This record gives sequence, C-alpha cells and structure tokens, in this order.
Amino acid sequence: MRIGVVSDTHNNLRNTRRIVELFNDAGVDRVIHTGDVTQPKTLDVLASLNAPLHGVWGNNDLEELHRLEPVATAHGFAFQQPPLQLHWYGRAIIVVHDPREFEGHLAEHHQLALHGHTHMQVVERSAKRLLFNPGECAGHMQGRNVVGVVDLESLRPELLWF
Repeated sequence: MRIGVVSDTHNNLRNTRRIVELFNDAGVDRVIHTGDVTQPKTLDVLASLNAPLHGVWGNNDLEELHRLEPVATAHGFAFQQPPLQLHWYGRAIIVVHDPREFEGHLAEHHQLALHGHTHMQVVERSAKRLLFNPGECAGHMQGRNVVGVVDLESLRPELLWF
C-alpha cells in the first residue's frame, strides 16, 4: 500500500490541483493531509483525488473549522483534531500537524509518524520508525514544492517535486 502525504496547502489552489494530479498519477491507495488546509475551496479541489483522504486540522484551520468540517464531511473525507491514529497494512501510524503534538502520544509501537507545520522536509529513520514531513507544497516557486509518497511495506518515502 502506498500513501500520499501532503501538508500545509494553505489554500494554494493551483498547487493543490497539481498535488491531486501527482497523487493520481502515482496511483496512491490513500492520502493523508497533515493540516493547514485553511479554506473549503481546497477541499473541493482535493475531492478529485482517486484515493480516500484522511487528515488532521492544523493551527491555521481552527478559525475556519465551522466551514471546513461540513465540506470535508460532504466529500467523505476523514479529518479530525490531532493526533490521528491509523492502522493500515499492519502499520501503526500517527499523524499530527505540529511536531510538538507528538508529545505524550508518540509511542514505541508507531512505525510511521507524520507531521507538517514547519514547511521543512524531515526524513528521520530509526530501526523501528520513519518520521516524515515532505516539506513545502504551498510555495510559489516552481520546482521547489514537494509532496511525499510512503510505501507502507518498506516504509520508504519518495519525494514528488513540482
């Protein structure tokens, strides 16, 4: 199983359309958004994904939750306040927005830990875990934006630059 990982889209609709194309072309099985969607219009664009979307709300989503939550529900997306705990393909996954939200929640059994917020790429491997943030995807510099794909069998991340 391959999952797409995206964070901090910050209502950049042009980039979000490109992200949808990248994930659809990559044939991911599911997509995780690690927060800071910011506007319902972004969720409308993400509705074109060929895979189910799961995610957490980020700090920049909080003032818009009254608008974001109904749209996410209407599209069948599974978003919640962090941490999000998933068990896919025999892997324990934890998803937060701000990496500080791992405190008190990140446990030894988590094999994949995903976050956003920093807009900085993080790929940290240990014997038992991959800690991953693909990095910036809402910027305006072509070729400097990136999302990730993680193979859950190997826990290997792939970066998709655009």
